[in-house]
Amino acid sequence: MIKRVTILVMILISAVCLWSEFEVDMESGAIITGYNEVRIPGDEGTKFSLKDDLKTDIEPFFRAKLIYHFNAKHHISMLYAPLSVTATGKVDRDIIYQSKTFSANTDLESTYQFNSYRLTYRYDFVRRPNLTFGVGFTGKIRDAYITLEDSEKKAEKKNVGFVPIINFRLDWKLSQKFNVILDGDALAAPQGRAEDIALSLNYQLGEKLGLRVGYRMLEGGADNDEVYTFSLFHYLVVGASYRF
Repeated sequence: MIKRVTILVMILISAVCLWSEFEVDMESGAIITGYNEVRIPGDEGTKFSLKDDLKTDIEPFFRAKLIYHFNAKHHISMLYAPLSVTATGKVDRDIIYQSKTFSANTDLESTYQFNSYRLTYRYDFVRRPNLTFGVGFTGKIRDAYITLEDSEKKAEKKNVGFVPIINFRLDWKLSQKFNVILDGDALAAPQGRAEDIALSLNYQLGEKLGLRVGYRMLEGGADNDEVYTFSLFHYLVVGASYRF
């Protein structure tokens, strides 16, 4: 019985691979902080900004995605999207963070991490020679933490969780070589919101290789008794994709 099941699975995998193709997509560039406001605990902490109270430099970033295309209209992808920025400076008031008090006018350093791991399925409802549009579902696992420290102490808030998000992609072909792509994940709920949306111009070097430049916006947060965090990041993007 096990042997028969194994043979059947191998046949199914082989059949799928005949009518499918893989794509590797990589993206890099610079992250600019738009805003990044924190209050932890959400009902008792001190609200402060990692952009205005402390200062955050422009940071490099990298993302990697593996995409599996099958039956022309179906797409499954896995995304690894790390994000880490550091803020430093002095604040002219005491800050209560994670039940610890950080005195005014002392040197502070904060690290904001929001790593994202996503599995997405998308179906193309519209597929025309010059226009493709699809909608799907993304399951995102966030691995996040925010630290605040001075020369004597350090406080940290960690958060690991699962978030369901709506995925979409619009691909408009301008010519044989150029196309505009608007894609992302977005969802709003009473517990919070999350948007990760990119607009890019793609240049197709051949059937397999594409290069692009564009802009990405990452925004979202939550407001509850445990945490208050809302942030906006601007991404200046260069990327490449290759189909096997």
